[in-house]
Amino acid sequence: MSAVLLWVVIPYVCLAFFVGGHVWRYRYDKFGWTTRSSQLYESRLLRWGSPLFHFGILAVFAGHVMGLGIPESWTSAVGISEELYHVMAVSIGAVAGFCTLVGLTLLIYRRRTVGPVFSATTKMDKVMYLFLALVIVLGVWNTVAGSVLNLNGDYDYRTGVSEWFRGIFLFQPKPELMADAPFGFQAHAMVAMLLFALWPFTRLVHVLSVPIFYLWRPYVVYRGRSDRAGSRATRPGWDPSDDRVRR
Repeated sequence: MSAVLLWVVIPYVCLAFFVGGHVWRYRYDKFGWTTRSSQLYESRLLRWGSPLFHFGILAVFAGHVMGLGIPESWTSAVGISEELYHVMAVSIGAVAGFCTLVGLTLLIYRRRTVGPVFSATTKMDKVMYLFLALVIVLGVWNTVAGSVLNLNGDYDYRTGVSEWFRGIFLFQPKPELMADAPFGFQAHAMVAMLLFALWPFTRLVHVLSVPIFYLWRPYVVYRGRSDRAGSRATRPGWDPSDDRVRR
């Protein structure tokens, strides 16, 4: 019963909050749908922390999509052996996780030490940073514990955690797979689910505001002003055919 509650009921409740929360936020808080950028307050630390965090988290997300969403049989079918997949997952995942963690550390340090940025920090921001940091630290720990320290033994998350994850979205939950997983994976999954439940009520909603439509919008044509347009005379010293002011 506890396995069903932890790995079936709670995941679906968190997904309901994630989907329903975004719908509610979009309908009733469109003007609050923003990152509330603090770039004007401080840019030196932000210049380093933001790229490290964002590019790192994108790589982490891509790795999770491949590791959790793509079955082992598919990667084997295209010629990627399990040994090669493991080397790629550990090496790329470790670098991406480290960059994400360093970037998040810089962002949290900046938010705590820069007065105007700290003053603009809400209680929900603090909760968000806490869960985000826990998720990243637990993810890095699972990579180190499983691949470097070998604390998880012969456990293969692709036949355990990954199948449980896919089963949730296929409405074929398999709670026993997560019940048998090492504690590090269980903690990582649980904190991640709680973060997704909080997601719509934080500044993380800006992830869904990427201006993808820019890729197919029509070009904006800019036309130069005609010399004959209007009745105002040309300013002295200004040559319309040249973009330089003659002195």
